[in-house]
Amino acid sequence: MIKATYKKHILQFKQASGTSRGVMTEKETWFVILEENGKKGIGECGILRGLSADDRPDYEEKLQWTCENIHLGEEKLWQELIEFPSIQFGVEMAFLSLRSKNPFQLFSSEFVSGGKSIVINGLVWMGNEAFMKQQIEEKIAQGFGCIKMKIGAIEFDKELELLRFIRQNFDENTIEIRVDANGAFNENEALNKINQLTGFKLHSIEQPIQKNHTDTMSVLCKNTNLPIALDEELIGVFSASEKENLLQKIMPQYIILKPSFIGGFRGTLEWISLAEKYNIGWWITSALESNIGLNAIAQFTFTLNNKMPQGLGTGSLYTNNFDCPLVVEKGQLWYKPELGWKVDL
Repeated sequence: MIKATYKKHILQFKQASGTSRGVMTEKETWFVILEENGKKGIGECGILRGLSADDRPDYEEKLQWTCENIHLGEEKLWQELIEFPSIQFGVEMAFLSLRSKNPFQLFSSEFVSGGKSIVINGLVWMGNEAFMKQQIEEKIAQGFGCIKMKIGAIEFDKELELLRFIRQNFDENTIEIRVDANGAFNENEALNKINQLTGFKLHSIEQPIQKNHTDTMSVLCKNTNLPIALDEELIGVFSASEKENLLQKIMPQYIILKPSFIGGFRGTLEWISLAEKYNIGWWITSALESNIGLNAIAQFTFTLNNKMPQGLGTGSLYTNNFDCPLVVEKGQLWYKPELGWKVDL
């Protein structure tokens, strides 16, 4: 008989982290813990308030219901939790963890054995010009070959200056640059701004305008020389037919997959299958989970064999994260089994 409980954990940022939606100093997360015959499984429900589709007043109530109904099993619960993608993921992760020999080694691979790494992008947070420039210099010094820069919070001209600074020192063969607007451009100015960005030989721009403006987004994707990646656009799109309709209508160059926002591994694989059907590129990104969720996402990502830089470098953001074997070295994420885990929940 499986017993299930849940627990809340508040992650504290080492320094306030800025996006176009505001500045974050802490991040709430929840864990589902399964116990059976002396074994434990743990899954993280990585909700991000203000962004996740399941940011609802009845969230904790649904977690309670999930634990009380754990006997329904993984398949039935996944269907029942369709509008709670972060809980879907937490439950999926917890069952995998319970069934594994080691609760933190969910997918056996050369990544988990420490033999191979995952190439990741270095994330540059929003802030004033000096702070962003300092981060860019640090990421390059740390050996990242791909930088993701959040834009849309300071004056656009200053953001162009930062891109100019990178390109004056490093060409596109040395440093790949992705920019993420988090929906900051208004519909009327988006194409003009994207055209200005094109000269810096960027890899792509994420979510230039806010979600649910599919007509405009479709026009942008057709008329841009800079590949567009959908991110927030995928949040709250639950059924396979809705997913397909969205991709058919917009036809983006890329989609960005955050398992905590789109129903875990199963939801991610649904999106990948559709993306490949329409020849749309994709990569996977964590969504500010603790190291427990990041670890699960990284192990899963490795098994998919996508050679593009992935967005998995967020483990070092918090003062009270869990000690784990994930280590970032020279723009790559490694799992070093000898380091072990320290989780007190």
